[in-house]
Amino acid sequence: MSISIGIHDLSFATGEFVLPHTALAAHNGTEIGKYHVGIGQESMSVPAADEDIVTMGAAAAAPIIARHGKDRIRTVVFATESSIDQAKAAGVYVHSLLGLQSATRVVELKQACYGATAALQFAIGLVQRDPAQQVLVIASDVSKYELDSPGEATQGAAAVAMLVGVDPALVRIEDPSGLFTADVMDFWRPNYRDTALVDGQESIGAYLQAAEGTWKDYAEQGGRSLEEFAAFCYHQPFTKMAYKAHRHLLNYCGYDTDKEAIARGLGQTTAYNTVIGNSYTASVYLGLAALLDQADDLTGRPVAFLSYGSGSVAEFFAGTVVAGYRAHLRTGANQEAIARRTPVDYAGYRALHEFRFPADGGDHATPEQTTGPFRLAGISGHKRLYQRR
Repeated sequence: MSISIGIHDLSFATGEFVLPHTALAAHNGTEIGKYHVGIGQESMSVPAADEDIVTMGAAAAAPIIARHGKDRIRTVVFATESSIDQAKAAGVYVHSLLGLQSATRVVELKQACYGATAALQFAIGLVQRDPAQQVLVIASDVSKYELDSPGEATQGAAAVAMLVGVDPALVRIEDPSGLFTADVMDFWRPNYRDTALVDGQESIGAYLQAAEGTWKDYAEQGGRSLEEFAAFCYHQPFTKMAYKAHRHLLNYCGYDTDKEAIARGLGQTTAYNTVIGNSYTASVYLGLAALLDQADDLTGRPVAFLSYGSGSVAEFFAGTVVAGYRAHLRTGANQEAIARRTPVDYAGYRALHEFRFPADGGDHATPEQTTGPFRLAGISGHKRLYQRR
């Protein structure tokens, strides 16, 4: 007998500061319409010096632990492409900060912006194997490009935490999935760099190719027809990319591509990404959070997900919103996570962007900036030191 497995709870966190795109435009002389209209971005989250993927991930997950407890969580899967260590999973620090039981497996997954979807699917497999368990999936990233580069305006930072289990309160994840992988160099970050390299046109083309490939496989696997979906959650490196991808998919499938049709499909999925910026692995699930928080009753309606990670790996799958989901949303907390950010001017943002720990193994404290529940206190002997505030 098949069991219902999916997203039981979802919570997100973002950085302490926010840089409006008006400030970026004033610095570099760009017409603001290029940002507000051209890429669909209004502002970007900027982490404090004492914030990183661990503090954001823990902050996103803490409300889930407070609501549901720890006893059934036996696995934490941490998806990121902003890894802080080549060996130790960032989730191990989160495990400690949240006080989870020692009888837990913790692992980190990486494949550009696709990693969180892999984590979700792996979690579903673990729950299928033992329905008594729940899996904590955390997607946390800081999107960072070189100053004054074309990608600078798409930066952002956020973490999404999802509790995966049986009889989910939010979204039941369905079979099948449409899958696609192609070896392309559209976006990458070698080990010796702390900012990513990107070929913008190559990346757009690779994304659109992946949209076609995942849909073709999804249809061949016996998935739903396109018109069944109430909404589409796309990975959003910038929100206008979701519109490009949806228009491409509709055209590929022979459907109408007028503005109204596209807006109906994804207009309510972009609100959080528009003001947070690119959060890499968390992006598509911020789209889901925005949709659930804003849409009219979606009970029983299928939602499509297209998760794309440069390099490239992509997946198209469906989830059905379950009855009673509205009672479990965190709409107020989600809006507060965005509203509480402190505006920073360009000079302040630039200082945060250029902040680095020395690599000498000495004792280096971070300035106390975050007002969030967890902070990175500093490093000592090459060890990162975290604390609850």
